[in-house]
Amino acid sequence: MNILVQVLLTFLVLSACLGDAITPWITPTLRSNMLEESIRLLDEIQQVEVSCNQMNVTNIFADYERENNTDLLCKAATIAQQGQSCHKSLQGVYHNVLSLAWERKPGHKRPCPVAAGSTTSLKNFLKELHQVLQKLYKYQK
Repeated sequence: MNILVQVLLTFLVLSACLGDAITPWITPTLRSNMLEESIRLLDEIQQVEVSCNQMNVTNIFADYERENNTDLLCKAATIAQQGQSCHKSLQGVYHNVLSLAWERKPGHKRPCPVAAGSTTSLKNFLKELHQVLQKLYKYQK
């Protein structure tokens, strides 16, 4: 076996063993894919009418214009995680949105705490998150 192949295999094995120790680096293409997938999942979720769509969640979009995108994404991940009992597809949205927040603020390993405040329905939260992700997708750098 070629020495280069051995070195590459060793590097891959060591990289896999480190797991979370390496801060993920999101390429523009990966970022775009995460946004697209989340938008698609939210489209699908919004087509399903279930009673838990009316459950109350904190309205993180009330001050959206003043929030920076990193904090907003992190808080959105927290609420998406809470809504997973209603919509299993929110698990994918949760992971994507949290990864996008980590991209902007390395070191965030958990969703942000969301302070109690005004509330909205899960259905409205999903609609607003969908709109925010569409804006981010449209205006990505």
